[in-house]
Amino acid sequence: MNFATQVVDRFHPGRLALVELARDGSRREWTFADITAASHALAAELTRAGVSRGDVVMTLIGNRPEWVITLVACWRAGFVALPCNEQLRAKDLAERLTQAQPKAIVVDERNLRELQAAGPDASIVVLTAPFHGDLEPKAKIAAAELGPTDPALITFTSGTTGSAKGIVHGQRYLFGQALQAEHWLGPRPGDLVWCTAASGWSKSARNSFIAPWLAGAPALLHDGRFDPQERLEILARERVNVLCMAPTEYRVIAKRATLRRLPDLHSLVAAGEALNPEVLRAWHETTGLTVRDGYGQTETGQLTANIDGVPGSMGKPLPGVALEVDDGELVLTRPVSDPTFFVGYLDGTPAPVNQPWRTGDRVRQNQDGYLFFEGRADDVIISSGYRIGPFEVESALVSHPAVAEAAAVAAPDAERGAVVRAVVVLRDGHAPSETLASELQDHVKGQTAPYKYPRIVEFATDLPKTTSGKVQRALLRSR
Repeated sequence: MNFATQVVDRFHPGRLALVELARDGSRREWTFADITAASHALAAELTRAGVSRGDVVMTLIGNRPEWVITLVACWRAGFVALPCNEQLRAKDLAERLTQAQPKAIVVDERNLRELQAAGPDASIVVLTAPFHGDLEPKAKIAAAELGPTDPALITFTSGTTGSAKGIVHGQRYLFGQALQAEHWLGPRPGDLVWCTAASGWSKSARNSFIAPWLAGAPALLHDGRFDPQERLEILARERVNVLCMAPTEYRVIAKRATLRRLPDLHSLVAAGEALNPEVLRAWHETTGLTVRDGYGQTETGQLTANIDGVPGSMGKPLPGVALEVDDGELVLTRPVSDPTFFVGYLDGTPAPVNQPWRTGDRVRQNQDGYLFFEGRADDVIISSGYRIGPFEVESALVSHPAVAEAAAVAAPDAERGAVVRAVVVLRDGHAPSETLASELQDHVKGQTAPYKYPRIVEFATDLPKTTSGKVQRALLRSR
């Protein structure tokens, strides 16, 4: 199998592939001929830089066509793509560089400085100007013949119990997106699909363009910052048919913008956390559509879909996927039933395909088989759809000279579902203050991705611990 030849190249050359809304306000349409030509050219450039089949290529690019083209180039030549989010800081990038050992890095100018601070030891391809649709390679790259478990994509977990772990997905992951495209995302041939997830996350790759293209639908890429009113204006102006957003985005738009009827929309989906009933009601009353939830993990890809739009439910298992509720926990009893299950970790540990996969998420199931998310079985914090491991936040905090100990837990938030709340024990000679709290927030933003910083900082004389010395985060959450 080869995604580039079997999906990208099979479309009529003049067929629309991408609609680009750039950060400078410009708009451009990309055909599949543009994507094919540019991916050949970039694959050739990466080959000249010493990249061979099976080598890792890291990307640090925003929601731009160049990011899509880089991934297609990798899959065409049999390279392994490692997309990284623009919010990652040098420390985050350094961890990924150490684990993945990329042979080359494709980066745009605005992210080059942060990348260089991470100390990369790889060939760097800097995108100083956009690709052009008439770009023709001097020689076309021969497509690699790939098997289902040959590596295609690396994504990283949130680092719930330590450093983020690299997850390797095989070529089957790309084609396996057809299942959720049909039964959840819902594009029809010719529809315009907009998945607003930032490049670098698993949902962005699979729904920003992979699933739409498998369904014969072009995709919209918007490289601007999130503005609630502007988002509605784009939906109306571009006549978007399918919208995939984080629950927080649905919440903020319902609260801060003037919702209106959008007659071209026929599918609204969300994933990452449960949506509040009042938000679901506001969108339904205005658009006539129900925001349909879904559920998945970095390792598994999409597992459930709320096909019928049952309010508050993350739906039922996708057809053929063996999911059960065991003592309140969602369990994938047969990983081989999941077409997007990962093939292993970057450290070489294979995926546990012959034993049940316990998700760590607690759910309840009603008599009709619909699943409802209740919370994590561990200490991970889900904020605005991001999964944030407390360990990473705590490590950033204790690296500040004023902090002796720190614990990070979730605190309820009306818009984001939850936010990071940090409880900090100071070193001798330092006193609690609003100024210090702000300084600690800025310090965390500088140490790791800004979305992980604690929006609430509290000071304490000590932290509750077990007899073995482990922080009892459950007690902190209840305070």
